[in-house]
Amino acid sequence: MTTRQSAGVTAAYAIVTCLFFAWGFITSLIDPLVAAVKGIFTLTDFQAQAAAFAFFAAYGVMSFPAAALLARLKSIPTILSALGMMIVGCLVMLAAANLAVFTLVLLGLFILASGITILQVAANPLAAALGDPRYSHLRLTLSQTFNSLGTFIGPLLGAHLFLAGIEVKEGAVVTKEIRAQALAGIDSAYFWICGLIAALAVFFWLSRRVVTEAAPLSTAGRRGIANLVVDAFSSRWALFGGLAIFLYVGAEVSIGTQMALFLNSDAIWGHSDAAFGVPLLGYAMGSDGIPGVSLQEAGKAVAFYWGGAMVGRLVGSLLLTRVKAHRLLALFTAIAAAMCLYVFAVGGVTAGFVALSIGLFNSIMFPVIFTLTLERSTASAESTSGLLCTAIVGGAVLPLLVGLVSEHSNYATAFTVPALCYATLCMFAVAAARKPKLPRAEPAAISLH
Repeated sequence: MTTRQSAGVTAAYAIVTCLFFAWGFITSLIDPLVAAVKGIFTLTDFQAQAAAFAFFAAYGVMSFPAAALLARLKSIPTILSALGMMIVGCLVMLAAANLAVFTLVLLGLFILASGITILQVAANPLAAALGDPRYSHLRLTLSQTFNSLGTFIGPLLGAHLFLAGIEVKEGAVVTKEIRAQALAGIDSAYFWICGLIAALAVFFWLSRRVVTEAAPLSTAGRRGIANLVVDAFSSRWALFGGLAIFLYVGAEVSIGTQMALFLNSDAIWGHSDAAFGVPLLGYAMGSDGIPGVSLQEAGKAVAFYWGGAMVGRLVGSLLLTRVKAHRLLALFTAIAAAMCLYVFAVGGVTAGFVALSIGLFNSIMFPVIFTLTLERSTASAESTSGLLCTAIVGGAVLPLLVGLVSEHSNYATAFTVPALCYATLCMFAVAAARKPKLPRAEPAAISLH
């Protein structure tokens, strides 16, 4: 490869990595958005979680079609189609904010997430292919680190734009002025996101030749959706892994989407200033001078839940060089389950810090579950990967259940649902230790949530 070609490949990889950051940022905006729509549209906890449902339901609908689309098109047309769909989703969100219609919010989120699903299916193998094959895993890990950076920044900006003045506690009143301000924040956020996506689409179009030459798509093994589904469902371990991904993503999203409401509750940080005394956390939250933690301040703290996952991913990568994957998964899931039970049984100010720390142990779960399943599934890597990506729909289903539990009890009690999920994942890790790996070629690139 010439120096000019190498520079082109590096530039193409940098643009692909921007996509990882973008979809991480957009996905994590769901957390402050759930809290915002609860106040803006005067919703119950269950109704507010419909925003998370609309977003993550797209994974259940679009994962296999996205895999089939990629099998028939080159990477660039697939990515451009995904970006186009994301732009449409943003435009619907702009209409929803200006018309103040909650159903349009749900439609916009579903369309936006459908584009992200297609983007993930196409961008992960592309990031791995852009450069020396010996360093494919390093490139993919680096790109995923930028994805985690996006999930850290998203809640900070989202809370600043969506939650100013919004309160959802019993008896709280959201005035017309505050409601208009929150809707304007949603409008502003998705307007700039739309512009960013459009710029990325133009850049990809201009660099399409360089990317195609650097990572030509294999035409071997093209299969239809029906064949992929039948193959995936023929393997018990693919189904077991799908259940594990369903429970993991459901638990992670359930905790994240209710975290701001949980921290803002009077039983946790609503009447406490303890969080402001913690370096970095207190600075990021930015005290408004009023005793206790407001919903906006709590929304900013959610960034540390996702930031913990980013740090944990780096530490976990090092631990996985010394500890077997199934053992580390068993340990992390057991700790996460215990932390959820602490929040439920003990509560109080310390429970807020414990809840934020769960993100640290979420970090390695998705990639480890993914690889443990690929290594043991009798279905093809493509079929197994499609099923596992479809199982991300757990992020749509379980938040509804958690919202229902918190609505009829409290936010601390709702942590029993993810506790059960983590306990089941611990059993998955133990079962993986007893099941030998199957001989398989190089596994498909992992699409990290």
